[in-house]
Amino acid sequence: MAEFMELEGQDGVRMAWNVVPGTKQEASNCVVPVSAIYTPIKPFPSMPVLPYAPLRCRNCRSVLNPFSIVDFAAKIWICPFCFQRNHFPPHYASISDENLPAELFPQYTTIEYQSPREASSLPPVFMFVVDTSIIEEEMAFLKSALSQAIGLLPDNSLVGLITFGTLVHVHELGFGTIPKTYAFKGSKDVSKDQLLEQMGFFLNKPKPSTGVIAGARDGLSSESIARFLLPASDCEFALNSILEELQKDPWPIPVDQRASRCTSTALSVAASLLGACVPGSGARIMAFIGGPSTEGPGAIVSKNLSEPIRSHKDLDKDSAPHYHKAVKFYEALAKQLVHQGHVLDLFACALDQVGVAELKVAVERTGGLVVLAESFGHSVFKDSLRHVFQSGDKDLGLSSNGIFEINCSKDIKVQGILGPCASLEKKGPLCSDTIVGQGSTSAWKLCGLDQATSLCLIFEIVKKDIPDATVQSSSNQFYFQFLTYYQHSTGEMRLRVTTLSRRWVAGPGSIQDLIAGFDQEAAAVVMARLVSFKMEIEAEFDPIRWLDKTLIHICSRFGDYQKDSPSSFSLSPRFSIFPQFMFHLRRSQFVQVFNNSPDETAYFRMILNRENVANSVVMIQPSLISYSFQSVPEPTLLDVAAIAADRILLLDSYFTIVIFHGSTIAQWRKAGYHNQPEHQAFAQLLQAPRDDADAIIKDRFPVPRLVICDQHGSQARFLLAKLNPSATYNSDGHHPGGDIIFTDDVSFEVFLDHLQRLAVNKI
Repeated sequence: MAEFMELEGQDGVRMAWNVVPGTKQEASNCVVPVSAIYTPIKPFPSMPVLPYAPLRCRNCRSVLNPFSIVDFAAKIWICPFCFQRNHFPPHYASISDENLPAELFPQYTTIEYQSPREASSLPPVFMFVVDTSIIEEEMAFLKSALSQAIGLLPDNSLVGLITFGTLVHVHELGFGTIPKTYAFKGSKDVSKDQLLEQMGFFLNKPKPSTGVIAGARDGLSSESIARFLLPASDCEFALNSILEELQKDPWPIPVDQRASRCTSTALSVAASLLGACVPGSGARIMAFIGGPSTEGPGAIVSKNLSEPIRSHKDLDKDSAPHYHKAVKFYEALAKQLVHQGHVLDLFACALDQVGVAELKVAVERTGGLVVLAESFGHSVFKDSLRHVFQSGDKDLGLSSNGIFEINCSKDIKVQGILGPCASLEKKGPLCSDTIVGQGSTSAWKLCGLDQATSLCLIFEIVKKDIPDATVQSSSNQFYFQFLTYYQHSTGEMRLRVTTLSRRWVAGPGSIQDLIAGFDQEAAAVVMARLVSFKMEIEAEFDPIRWLDKTLIHICSRFGDYQKDSPSSFSLSPRFSIFPQFMFHLRRSQFVQVFNNSPDETAYFRMILNRENVANSVVMIQPSLISYSFQSVPEPTLLDVAAIAADRILLLDSYFTIVIFHGSTIAQWRKAGYHNQPEHQAFAQLLQAPRDDADAIIKDRFPVPRLVICDQHGSQARFLLAKLNPSATYNSDGHHPGGDIIFTDDVSFEVFLDHLQRLAVNKI
């Protein structure tokens, strides 16, 4: 797959089919949709940033690119999308074969334009929304993490603070002499007008009689805004003083009840306050939640402890009384935030569920970050929060105010995007009638995006038949252009343009070409995003059956076999790992919801929906590395047979990293051999997986959980759950020193055997 990774290194794009099925019928026979996973602001060291405005086609508005046909003599360029002839403006007068502008260089298929206007004067804005209905110990952890984060904020960024429990408290940071807060009842929804009225925004200046009231330009005085949002350098002391004195919510909690926690009202107040003060700026609401919401329109459970928090079973049977109301509330909040251009980040830290499943829509549509941990004292939370504000080579590259647009050849339509974005409802000839994810548009809003944010675009081929070769006027190339306008972390507006060309094939003999262009990693990730999406929106959907049917169709179409002879079946190397990916996807946390709460499932899917192909593949099929005295560290099969008494295994499943010591290694370690000078080699063997795990943890967001365990120990389950169960309690013997898995799941060998039988019998 090296050439596909090379293409990703140049354009940030991986496509399931790099040779595209050319007609509607061919595309439906390919089963995996024509799709692309695109990382809009992936950093490229060699990409030029041009200090002028792009040249656009006057018909379809696509940007001049290396695939445009240029007539140097007539100073004309022809758009590859709509074939419109466009004249070059006067400042391109000296253009020639030897004197090309950067956007026509064949290697610059991805290029960035820097707005010639001044960098935006809008500083980044952070509104901290902090849960106080938590125990004292958690409160201490959270306060320490927040004061660290405040110290890392850029000096010019504006900061606000809202705390909530039974009531919502908006802290007036500009009133430095004594702490001053405005309290709102947690069970009541507060409108924007009520908020402005109660917080004294119109004391010195009468309320404007007409128009929307938002921002300094629109009738709010900058002094009243500065009471609640101050530059970090001015309010660091005030913020730290408030945090030091911050107490657990003082309202008494009856023994048979949960704490009163009005998460939804607090987020609604934060959104309205930011919408009034800084509309259209790259503001982020950072919510720190330590328990289930029990108050207000987004409550997920009643205060009564006798009512359990909803499980997957309750959601399937539609017996979760609060779920639909809460989701409806957060959908409205998502719409408001997208309209304002603001982001909701969620840090949920509790042993219980807090409502991530309900909040998912607001976080995902605004492109927010999400971190789920067991406690505010856990390294998963503390290190992830620090990572958000880190600068230098580990910088997340947080950007804001993005708009993503797409242009394609006329035989292609867009069904939608699966990923962290919201539809801008820009309808047009590009929009397919079939909608997947955020569809029915050719433009999307990306309120927040970072260097890793990846969108999955699903296309539909609409060409009905293959034109006769003699009459064929157009070339056999399809073109795609992705345009991303965004506010760079430096504050300036940028436009990144990526233009791709892919050859299409159709008719007899096209199968070999399609096979040659198949990217099995990208296809597995597209299928994972699709199956997660279908599980959420289709009531009677059976994910295992759907994945199996897809895989049988693919093997039947692209496999090499004699009919009804399973032993003759073989797959090209381009497809050979795809069944393995599907096997692990069927067993993954995205499809198997048993043993996970709705919050955990929502969290896993949110991360899958925003990560690039390499990271998503690790979530679907974890990587396993073996360390032993006999050999250098080497990748090994994700199989129970990899376990041996004298080996250490390092499992990376993206969310969790497991260092697993075989029983002999564990005994030696407990005996302290690694501390004895004559056993240096053993000390090095123990240290090697730790160093590799640390390197992975450093580069990843959210920070994964590290589990160090021994064979036959209770935490060994973190490894065993991910392995192919080739040796189980009811299989014939296993190798000495190894292990067995107590499961009724079929092994990969049995799975493959069934697959081959069904593929060769398919008519």
